[in-house]
Amino acid sequence: MTLMKIAAIQMVSTPDLARNLGSASRLLEDARGRGAELAALPEYFCFMGHADQDKLALAEQPGEGPIQQMLSTAARELGLWIIGGTLPMRCEGVQDKVRNSCCVYAPDGVQAARYDKVHLFRYDNGRERYDEGRVLEAGDVPVAVQAGPLKVGLSVCYDLRFPELYRSDGAAPCELLSVPAAFTYTTGKAHWELLLRARAVENQAYVIAPAQGGTHENGRRTWGHTMIVDPWGEVLACLPEGEGVITADVDPARLAQVREQLPALQHRRF
Repeated sequence: MTLMKIAAIQMVSTPDLARNLGSASRLLEDARGRGAELAALPEYFCFMGHADQDKLALAEQPGEGPIQQMLSTAARELGLWIIGGTLPMRCEGVQDKVRNSCCVYAPDGVQAARYDKVHLFRYDNGRERYDEGRVLEAGDVPVAVQAGPLKVGLSVCYDLRFPELYRSDGAAPCELLSVPAAFTYTTGKAHWELLLRARAVENQAYVIAPAQGGTHENGRRTWGHTMIVDPWGEVLACLPEGEGVITADVDPARLAQVREQLPALQHRRF
């Protein structure tokens, strides 16, 4: 494995699809200009509507639609691996729900993988209420993809709270775990960094976590703090709030050092 520069993109997405796609394209160009070979967008980079049901109108068929086309074109024109945050994908035979899908594109513009968010967020503290199950259909298959020299484990936002997902590919651990997210301000402030660093440490892997970060036009506030974390749990880069790009290197020597000095992955019993 060779050194690879990766970029995590933070956005404050709006209810305007075209505006969001334009912002994402510009930020991907910025990431490439900084030398990134892989860039990751946040959950719902393409759309943050006024109501959960709004995303149903923008849902795309697999392999079709302006969101997937933009990601494919950007990957090809920039020569970049792109982890495309998430987009609403139609469910076969279901009209009132969609999948929250993360599509990965290779530098030739071909889709290399698709992961559908498995764990659906529900939260109610008496002031804030969320229930993704009202409009989302859960995925049921863990996915890892070979992105150049890196084996990348895919996940989305609330998946971060379920460590068993990241061990699902068994004896061949990933070098990088991807967690595009739109964490709420409340839950993010309490748990975001804690969970990201825990997943990095227990899997002895780099973690890339591009997030939504700010107050959106729909009134929702997301936590942000887009991060890249190394296998020892050290935060290599962080953007607390607002639109932008952070970068860091995935260093094979650092990965090997951590796994050799503390061979926890070899000590697993279950």
